[in-house]
Amino acid sequence: MEIKHIVIAGSVPARSERLSFSQVQELTGLHPTVVGELIELGWISPEHTTADAYLFRTRDVYRLRKLDRIQRDFELPLLGASIVVDLLERIEYLEGKVSELHRLL
Repeated sequence: MEIKHIVIAGSVPARSERLSFSQVQELTGLHPTVVGELIELGWISPEHTTADAYLFRTRDVYRLRKLDRIQRDFELPLLGASIVVDLLERIEYLEGKVSELHRLL
């Protein structure tokens, strides 16, 4: 499900790729304290607005869903699941680099 918000910039509406804290909660089903803990750990880095609110990227929602699924499926603590997600993302990145190098050969 793709979520877009309209932000008025002058007279022309512009799309925003950012999601509010409540939208992230709704899309991921995670408790606010879990999201807050992940922010404190630096695992996700939402933008902090002047209104003392957080704005998340759609990529954050994807990562949070993956984290929640891995945590539940493998019965891991939050920190362990975050490490697994980080390692999976690193593997994906490195596989992409290997493919690039193979194309160059």
